[in-house]
Amino acid sequence: MIAATKPRDERDATRLLVLDPRSRQLQDVHIADLPRCLRKGDLLVVNDAATLPGSLPAQTARGEPIELRLAGPASDDRFTVVVFGAGDYHTRTEDREPPPVLSAGDELTVGTADRAEGTRRHPLRATVLELSPISNRLVELRFDRTGSALWSELYALGAPVQYAYQTVQLPLWSVQTAYASRPWAAEMPSAGRPLSFATLHALRLAGVELASLTHAAGLSATGDPSLDAALPLPERYDIPARTVSAIERTCARGGRVVAVGTTVVRALEGAAAESGRVVAGTGVTSLRLGPHTKLRIVSGILTGMHSPAESHYALLAAFVPEHTLRDAFEHAVSHQYLAHEFGDATLILTDAAKDLRHAA
Repeated sequence: MIAATKPRDERDATRLLVLDPRSRQLQDVHIADLPRCLRKGDLLVVNDAATLPGSLPAQTARGEPIELRLAGPASDDRFTVVVFGAGDYHTRTEDREPPPVLSAGDELTVGTADRAEGTRRHPLRATVLELSPISNRLVELRFDRTGSALWSELYALGAPVQYAYQTVQLPLWSVQTAYASRPWAAEMPSAGRPLSFATLHALRLAGVELASLTHAAGLSATGDPSLDAALPLPERYDIPARTVSAIERTCARGGRVVAVGTTVVRALEGAAAESGRVVAGTGVTSLRLGPHTKLRIVSGILTGMHSPAESHYALLAAFVPEHTLRDAFEHAVSHQYLAHEFGDATLILTDAAKDLRHAA
């Protein structure tokens, strides 16, 4: 596979590799063909989290340039962030310089020097509250503003997380899904990006029900081996009552619940981990998908193209054996599928509808 070097203008041009785990057969189609790949009575669940301007330039009190990447809000004025050293997106994440060592109580100024001190009368500031035992690059900050005043500053000073394989700097609109809602995602829930309004409408006409939840998709990589090994970090979700009702209707009629992205899988399966049933409301999941994951709710996944070196590749082992994933990867490489956030898509269906009456 090769990386998509810029966002596609037409989402419907995204290619789709359909994997049937039972026969191990592969089918090459396009995302616009998704309605005929699913069945009447199936349910497609999307993550409607909008992507934050999660990359913030900042300086230490000593004037050292750093980058703060939002990893998830803790409260109105507190955020968990990953700290990067000097540099920008032209350098791969794993090759970025380490940041200066921070300590609890350190004060940071957010924004570039000219914007923070020159044109801005009251620059946005943050105080380091604590460092994570996982890595001293994972810290919790408190900003000196709350509510709309803080959000206005974040949108004025920040930018979406950038990727070294991209040839252009990404504007915020280019990393949003068609149905983006609340700004919860540190990085784009990219599995849903190819879904245009036309495709979503065609799915409804084909009898596929649609539902949504909000999941705070975190960072996909940090360049810190100890921190990357801990990803994904615990992430919050909010599942509406109407989505729970849609899942129950789907299971009652023998349909399949198909997740758009691993964030949807984590939210639904994390919510059902104790009782075997999805309950409406907010929560936090620390579920890590893998070959030993017992899927109680989800019967399939629409996801991006991932190589064996990526963390998301290992998550797909919850759906199919590793050797089947390897075959699909080799097929994608030989057929020049595009990878990463703006690449092509994969549909994996277990073809097994869940029965919530016996899930627990």
